[in-house]
Amino acid sequence: MKILVVDDEQDVKTLFLQRFRKEIRNGELDFVFAFSGEEALKTLENIAHEAVLILSDINMPGMSGLELLKTIKKDYVAPPPVVMMITAYGDDENFNTAKALGADDFLTKPVDFKLLKEKLIQKI
Repeated sequence: MKILVVDDEQDVKTLFLQRFRKEIRNGELDFVFAFSGEEALKTLENIAHEAVLILSDINMPGMSGLELLKTIKKDYVAPPPVVMMITAYGDDENFNTAKALGADDFLTKPVDFKLLKEKLIQKI
């Protein structure tokens, strides 16, 4: 499964590669990283024919994760990507907005990688 991780924090890439090293080595998961909403859309253009799961931060400079979610759900319908939103702010407003825009799941930072692995394994 290809997973696009969208977060403006560069250290997220190292963290995900470390935490999922076994799954990557076994070929279960394939991570691609984008550091802005705009970069994520360019990446999706290149992998649009693949089934993708997207993990996106909500609060990013430029295009927010919620704006990215809205665009993805409108423009990428075949195959429809699963979008999980990740934020440091687990407030009701962000949660309700993300759900209304079509988010498939919602996680808070710091990410509980055990829980995330369980959710990803369910999607495989």
